[in-house]
Amino acid sequence: MLFLILSIICSVTVGVLFKVARSYNVSQVQIVAWNYVFALIFCYLSFSPDLSELRTLAPWGIYVPIGILLPAIFLFLAASIKQVGIVKTDAAQRLSLFIPILAAWLLFKEDFNILKITALLVGFPALLLILTKPSPNTENKWIYPAVVLLGFGIIDILFKQIALYTSLPYTTSLFVVFGIALLIMIVAVVYDVIVTKVPLNFKNIIFGGLVGIFNFGNILFYLKAHKAFAENPSTVFAGMNMGVIVIGSLVGIFVFKEKLTKMNYAGLFLALIAIILIVMSQII
Repeated sequence: MLFLILSIICSVTVGVLFKVARSYNVSQVQIVAWNYVFALIFCYLSFSPDLSELRTLAPWGIYVPIGILLPAIFLFLAASIKQVGIVKTDAAQRLSLFIPILAAWLLFKEDFNILKITALLVGFPALLLILTKPSPNTENKWIYPAVVLLGFGIIDILFKQIALYTSLPYTTSLFVVFGIALLIMIVAVVYDVIVTKVPLNFKNIIFGGLVGIFNFGNILFYLKAHKAFAENPSTVFAGMNMGVIVIGSLVGIFVFKEKLTKMNYAGLFLALIAIILIVMSQII
């Protein structure tokens, strides 16, 4: 249970860091880039990935799309936290689990029971209620958490494809994906510095390092939690998704004083119900 709690804390802390970074003159692009530098270092030190067989065995057709999507969605995540807050962004990220579920149903013809169908029917109004804007000033800002939801959903589908590819260890694939993401962000930083004249700043390294540590910590403890609950993975799945929504909401409301309407609260409640139904559908 400790690993699961640590994974939840790391996940929420990433959002908190992006929220706090707004108070400083920092570059989100540089923060995301440094995040992958530190994530790569910790990934190599923790897993010692064997890269010798990449040339012949690596599924580059999956690696490259994930490597491009990850930093792009990370930037949208930061923008979403800035525009609509931690509460709605965390909820949108966790509700992205419905994208791979829909894909399993529509694309891979997976059998659906009544609980999964009910979860989908509950999840969609939950999303609409969570993203409901409390005032005219938030017009069109719903697009940020919507992209976060769609992006993380697609990334989840691609990571599941990597998990099914057993010729290479999952941790080696993770290291490669982080490497591709870093290359993409190096290009973005060069553009940022040369074209838009955003200076390199030590504060970006500090924030990027912290994001990288907690981003990798989230993955590391999540994997350890799955090993600890090997016979009951649904516990990890439910605990992670519900924990992030609940803790993220508490932090957003009480620490950062984010304003939510009654409809937003109703959406968060429905989101938790939808996740519980998904977990129950895996057990039965």
